[in-house]
Amino acid sequence: MEQNKRVLIYNAIDKSEKAILVAISNFDNGYYSACQNRLYYAVFYVVSALAYKDGFITSKHAQLMGWFNREYIYKNKIFDEKLFRIYKEVFTDRQKSDYDFMYEPLPEDIEKSIDETKFFVKQVKDYIIQAL
Repeated sequence: MEQNKRVLIYNAIDKSEKAILVAISNFDNGYYSACQNRLYYAVFYVVSALAYKDGFITSKHAQLMGWFNREYIYKNKIFDEKLFRIYKEVFTDRQKSDYDFMYEPLPEDIEKSIDETKFFVKQVKDYIIQAL
């Protein structure tokens, strides 16, 4: 069972890292909304890996975000509040890009989001690997 858990964790981390690469490719090709979608999923996948580590399972995006905030920001103070801010921003940006047909993201905002997402993923990934 423990081996299966590790496989899930590492697969989720891998998906997170690949989502960042796809986001950068989308950005480079001018697909800004698709980039924002992949940035959010990079964060979602790495937080899912963290949840697998802790045995927390959910299919709800908001529930996963709330769990991360409660357990890792406020309750145990593992990560700085900046990480939750990044999580909320990429979630909101993804929602706007996917569902608001009048929304057009600005390249300079997306560049900042790429950097923040890379930072987020690295922080969470490093914590998970250290904890395994």
